[in-house]
Amino acid sequence: MTRGQKTVAAGAASGVATMLLSVWLLYAVLPTPVGVQDPLDGVVYALRWLPLAALPLFAMIAAVGNARAVGPAIDPTLGNEDQAMRVNMRVAQNTLEQLVLFAAGALGLAASIDPARVKVVGAAAIVFVAARIAFWVGYRIHPLYRAAGFSATAYLNIGLIAAALWFAATKAI
Repeated sequence: MTRGQKTVAAGAASGVATMLLSVWLLYAVLPTPVGVQDPLDGVVYALRWLPLAALPLFAMIAAVGNARAVGPAIDPTLGNEDQAMRVNMRVAQNTLEQLVLFAAGALGLAASIDPARVKVVGAAAIVFVAARIAFWVGYRIHPLYRAAGFSATAYLNIGLIAAALWFAATKAI
């Protein structure tokens, strides 16, 4: 393994461990939502968390737009983006992709689990935001340092989607 691969592996492992611990701790401290009694209520609860999950994407798009407005890359067809803007654009693109997966997993899980446990979606939304910020900050420091935030987000989404599919399948039986 190269030094860079070791850096990425360590970052990825720490990102996944931090994500799991954070979801567990937040699930333990978040209040059980009042009035969530059926799957539709669970979906509505999850929908209320999606704007929070979208905030990092909004901030990233704003960072790119503001940099374009005041710099030489005001015309995006000329290719005058500096390194910081290219990083911000990549981070925004990946965050859009991850947000779509998060929304699918969160809504699917909320529709499929016991309504008393739907607060896991709120915990996941908070962790999603923190992981996206860690991804952005890490990427800006050095591209190899994006691994913790990326892996935290990716494995959070894998977990949400897998759990949604599992609970949907077990309820169908």
